[in-house]
Amino acid sequence: MTRQKSERGIVPEGRRKTAPTEAAQPRGGKAAPVEQQPLQLFLWGETAENQSARKAPRADDEAERRPRLPATIAAPKSSHTEEPAAAATMAAVIARLSEAFQNVAANKGAAGPDRMDIETVRAHWTEILAELSHQLGGGSYEPGMIRRVWIPKASGGQRGLGIPNVVDRVVQEAVRLELDPLYEPTFHASSHGFRKGRSCHTAIAQAQQYVEDGYEFVVDLDLEKFFDRVPHQRLMATLSQRVMDRSVLVLIGRMLRAGVVLPDGVVVSNEEGVPQGGPLSPLLSNIVLDELDRELDRRKHRFVRYADDCNIFVRSERAGKRVMASVVGFIEGRLGLKVNHAKSAVARPEERHFLGFSLRREPLEGQVEVLPSKRTRERLRETVIERTPRNWGGTLLSCIASVNAYLSGWMGFFGICTARVGVLLRATDAHIRRRLRALVLKDWKRKKTVARKLIVLGVKPRTAWRRVYEGRKSLWALSATAAVERGLRNAYFAERGLKSTEQLWEADPRRVVAPVQLTLALG
Repeated sequence: MTRQKSERGIVPEGRRKTAPTEAAQPRGGKAAPVEQQPLQLFLWGETAENQSARKAPRADDEAERRPRLPATIAAPKSSHTEEPAAAATMAAVIARLSEAFQNVAANKGAAGPDRMDIETVRAHWTEILAELSHQLGGGSYEPGMIRRVWIPKASGGQRGLGIPNVVDRVVQEAVRLELDPLYEPTFHASSHGFRKGRSCHTAIAQAQQYVEDGYEFVVDLDLEKFFDRVPHQRLMATLSQRVMDRSVLVLIGRMLRAGVVLPDGVVVSNEEGVPQGGPLSPLLSNIVLDELDRELDRRKHRFVRYADDCNIFVRSERAGKRVMASVVGFIEGRLGLKVNHAKSAVARPEERHFLGFSLRREPLEGQVEVLPSKRTRERLRETVIERTPRNWGGTLLSCIASVNAYLSGWMGFFGICTARVGVLLRATDAHIRRRLRALVLKDWKRKKTVARKLIVLGVKPRTAWRRVYEGRKSLWALSATAAVERGLRNAYFAERGLKSTEQLWEADPRRVVAPVQLTLALG
């Protein structure tokens, strides 16, 4: 069968046709769907793990002389096998439906286009389970449409999420439960996204170790709209190498092609991409990018990947530029994905934003510091301002509760930062207290009231009257005066429940990132 352009395959060097291919299809024909042409699932004879006839690309200069990593963090060789697994049958998927519903219900997601929420499905689960099992077993199940919602991105713009119906999410989760044991053991050790026992923190720990070992330049790759541009045909061909039950492949194909309902009610077809929001999409994204992982491992690069965020660590800027050009060619030529060249770069780790963090080598002691990135610091300040607005209409205690909720979540994620983050945390605490002082002053309204309240709080009368009435100060300027700081001292807000980010960090045992986190069992 003739290789189609949409597959974006690369013909190996040294391999030439010696005779015309029999029964070749004419070019330009329409690609047949999975249901009509199952042989189309096996078009990919050459992938990253099957390249014996292809000439290996030249490694960068530094790759030949770099030392081997310690065993605790060394990237293991790919254990991928082409032998088919005896799992992932439709009968096994049907048997997982009840377990899948419990997982979906625990996530407490929103309703899809059919407006049936989790509680409604729970109330009729017995009847739904029987009908769903019958449809899946008979091959008549058709997924419903996906509701598209837009959420703001921290870097600007909007990210599209797809919310399937609750019943469709249950089917996706059942399929995921069956596929996960097939793929999870063979995923690369440097892949940390959406995997049990791995997280952003383990990814940062591995990146920190690479910088400690002297790889102080990073090739930061940004995939443009990755989830919206995954080629369906290539994904299905990859799945067919391990999933032997054709009915499961047909089911996945229908899920991928489910229509999308936009916020204005317009329904659009879905010819490519894996919509974010369903239980199956994270696993499918890792399956798609696993070929990239194995290619980077074959080239002996040191890399860290979390979903579509990939950093490759090299010793020099020159090597980084060469690696960038080579890997971009592989991603766009072989995988059929698009690299965002405006956001991708070769730079020092301290200049880049990776999962909210940046890595910086301390010039005196030589240790690698884990710090919030510039974008994270800016977002922290913006959120503090949003939660302490000048027109706050509630009480001081309610404002403090709102700030505390955000700080607790922020520190739960960024608590792994190293000691140098204390400078940022102290400045953040001071900024929060000043904004709260301005809110209190506004609540007191008149200058006469402000002076009297400060006297009650322990400020000398002469100082209070003079500082409040001298000049034409705004409430924001007045909040930074010594008299107000002495009256509304730090203990005033601590007694009302305000949490200190510095104290939260000091109490967090995870603030020291230990490389031992990377000793993870993959089997």
